[in-house]
Parts: sequence; C-alpha cells; structure tokens
Amino acid sequence: MITKTVPNVSSALEGIQSGMTLMLGGFGLCGIPENLIKTIAKSPLKDFTCISANVGVDDFGLGLLFQHKKIKTMIGSYVGENAEFERQMLSNEIEVVLTPMGTLAEKCRAAQMGIPAFYTPAGYGTEVAEGKEVRSFHSKKYILEEAYQADFALIKAWKGDHAGNLIFRGTAKNFNSVMCGAAKNTVVEVEELLPPGELDPNQIHTPGIFVDRIFEGTSYEKRIENLTLKTL
Repeated sequence: MITKTVPNVSSALEGIQSGMTLMLGGFGLCGIPENLIKTIAKSPLKDFTCISANVGVDDFGLGLLFQHKKIKTMIGSYVGENAEFERQMLSNEIEVVLTPMGTLAEKCRAAQMGIPAFYTPAGYGTEVAEGKEVRSFHSKKYILEEAYQADFALIKAWKGDHAGNLIFRGTAKNFNSVMCGAAKNTVVEVEELLPPGELDPNQIHTPGIFVDRIFEGTSYEKRIENLTLKTL
C-alpha cells in the first residue's frame, strides 16, 4: 500500500533549508498552504526565493513571510495588496522579479512536465524580454522562457488520500495544480485526509505521482468565504 502521509506540518517541512527556492500555491486569499506558511514564518529559516502568483496581504498568506523578513527574492505577478512587501521592494531589501501571470503558470507547468524551456509572445518588447533569446515564428516574435527550478512546492488541496491523490475545491485549484510535481519535493496540506479508495477516481484533479508528502492541516481561515442566511 502506497502511503505518503506524514504526521504533522513539522514532518512535512523536513529538509527545507535557508536560501532554498519555494513554490507556493494559491492566489489572493484562495488556496493558500496556511499551515506550511505559518510554520516557516515562525522558524529561524530565511533568505528564500519564493515563486507565487501573488504576495498575499500584510497579515495573511505570504504576507507572514514578508512580515518576518524570510524572503530574499520574490518571483510573482500580482503584488498590489501588501504594504510591507511594497516597503521592502522600494527600500531594496528584497529582489523582485515580475512575471506575466500566464508565463508564470507555464513555467510551473513546464517544470512539472520536464520541459526545460518554451517560447512565448508574452513580454516581447518589454523589460520582461531583456537578456532573453528572441525568435520569430510565422512572422511573430517570441521570447524563450526557462522552466522554474525549485526545491519545494508547498500546496493546499481540499481533499486528499494517503497515496497523495488530490481534489481541489473550485477556484482554489488555481496555481496549486500546476505546481504539484514542479519542484524536487512537493508537500501538500489538505483539509480532509482520507484512506485510499475513498476518493472518486473521476473527481481526482492531481494524481499522487506528483506528491511526495501529504498531511491534514488545521484551523483554516477562509477570509473570502461568507456564510449567508435567508429567512423564508
């Protein structure tokens, strides 16, 4: 019986060291690996290169890592709602690499599929293309983008089983699915961890082959979900 479960978040993060490159799933406040981020924020580890579609808000998500000054280089797309990130960027305390969101997703997917690089028209003629190879295909210019090289991918899923098979809930699938298997180690926290055979095979979004470790998280703060009641 294949089992990739670990007992807790500390075991899940075993092997992470200062200076490593981390991919982090989620977008905005949706699908964030909260338990993993909180544990790293409280640890002595630092100087990470982080790859994420967004930088969170000041007191949540990646914002906690900025708050504790854990990030050396930030590679992302949407950076508009984190005042501490802005302060660190403008004061040159961190390096920032802004990447078109579609390109960021494809650089993750390419790493996941073992593709070293690909050509894309996104960013041609802008600062994004500086220092990158340019080729013409069918009279259109494309720039060469290399797949990401990351040490750990930190993922959040709704449900998972002991073999690492995952189901994401709604839009929380976002960057989590393309980051699974895109790093040397993929660590997943789930809201509900089930025995093998409990998940409907037709509902699985990501098979366990892309997962190295999985554990059941606790105390999820779903800031964008609101319970509404209607009196009939």
